Amino acid sequence: MIDLHSHILPGLDDGAATLEDAMGIAKAAVADGIRVIAATPHVRADYPTTPEQMEQQVDLLRQELRAADIPLELLVGGEIALDRLPELDDDELRRFGLGGNPKYVLLETPYLGWPLGIEDTVFQLQLRGFRIVFAHPERNGDVQASPERLAPLVERGMLVQLTAASLDGRLGPAPKKTGLRLLELGLAHLLASDAHAPDLRQIGLSAAARAVGDEELARWLTEDVPAAIVADGQIPPKPARHTRVFRRPSFRRDG
Repeated sequence: MIDLHSHILPGLDDGAATLEDAMGIAKAAVADGIRVIAATPHVRADYPTTPEQMEQQVDLLRQELRAADIPLELLVGGEIALDRLPELDDDELRRFGLGGNPKYVLLETPYLGWPLGIEDTVFQLQLRGFRIVFAHPERNGDVQASPERLAPLVERGMLVQLTAASLDGRLGPAPKKTGLRLLELGLAHLLASDAHAPDLRQIGLSAAARAVGDEELARWLTEDVPAAIVADGQIPPKPARHTRVFRRPSFRRDG
């Protein structure tokens, strides 16, 4: 599997605190069946990671992985907060390119509230030559209330990444229901760990792939689409016969 969202780099954000933590995440990822992982440290006000910091830590961790004979390919990246975009020029965004592809930018979906002007933000980035991957929108309350709100953005070319812990229920029922609903609607394209800790349960990509309920669809989410991003290839179509594989969940709120 290919995991295009992790916080494996030590000391840059709220993920791995030490090199030992980073190596632990790497070992857990390999044990979970991941062969390629992208380091995507937060780039936001509380963790103002620079491209230089990310690149230096990637180089260091690659050396450690080789020395320890851990068969995990480490790629560059960054998880960009929407309010940091005005401060980053095109060269910086390209250096944070998802999976080493300078055309792709991983944007962090806020957990609270729907970002005003997101359609224009995505459009402006596209005019600058970037393609957008929206990270974990199933964990946003407004998307949980109305998953269909992502449809206009996806129709304009945005890709959506779901978190493994959402689909297998570790983050609770609402993210799971929303993630499955987004898959049913054709509004999700990648599955990633968003791993922050050296614990297999925090990786859990294989368990989430099984939770999808279909091997071919799971492969598309964890292999086909991320491989196309890394290789700058055409995004393969979703397996056609799985367009309505899931039962529509209820989004009724009690109280």
